[in-house]
Amino acid sequence: MARLKVGVLISGRGSNLQALLDAAADPAFPAEVVLVVSNVPNVTGLARAQKAGVATATVNHREYKNRLDFDHAVTETLENSGVEFVCLAGFMRLVTKEFVAHWHNRMINIHPALLPLFPGLDTHQRALDEGCKLHGCTVHFVRHEMDSGPIVGQAAVPVLPDDTENSLAIRVLGAEHRLYPECLKLIAEQKITISGNRLIHRHTSQITEDMICNP
Repeated sequence: MARLKVGVLISGRGSNLQALLDAAADPAFPAEVVLVVSNVPNVTGLARAQKAGVATATVNHREYKNRLDFDHAVTETLENSGVEFVCLAGFMRLVTKEFVAHWHNRMINIHPALLPLFPGLDTHQRALDEGCKLHGCTVHFVRHEMDSGPIVGQAAVPVLPDDTENSLAIRVLGAEHRLYPECLKLIAEQKITISGNRLIHRHTSQITEDMICNP
């Protein structure tokens, strides 16, 4: 089976991008990263991709008069490189309905919370403020509504009594780096189907035991 051709959208340092690059460096991994696109010039994530021998592009959102024109340029850049599937990895732009519709069921995101809890920003502090005993991250298919869409997988970490926002964020980020490649692997191996807003695994999940899969 041909490897799924993936484009990764970033805006910064690209730590989750690195996890995907590391996984895709194995020829047995069912997906390959063929392009990394940043909306911000000269970020660390672009250097990570170049070091891995992956093509990069910058589509600077400041050069476009509106979001729709920017999104069209991103789609054109992705498709010119043969991208079949998109991973958002710290991409700090709200995308248009048209962009989401174009990549419907072909785009996933990772969010630093156990959705549907804590959509949006400041997730770690909000989890601490609410007294959560568990926190974590979620990989989900992208819909136009922010941080919504069928959940591919979730990874949970304990919230410790002496946690700060920073210490909790570090532990969640480690879980993100394990979860994202595993979820992409499930998709690339065509082991899932989407029914409404739920995702159904066709086979036993390969996600490790400290992770929670939906359903």
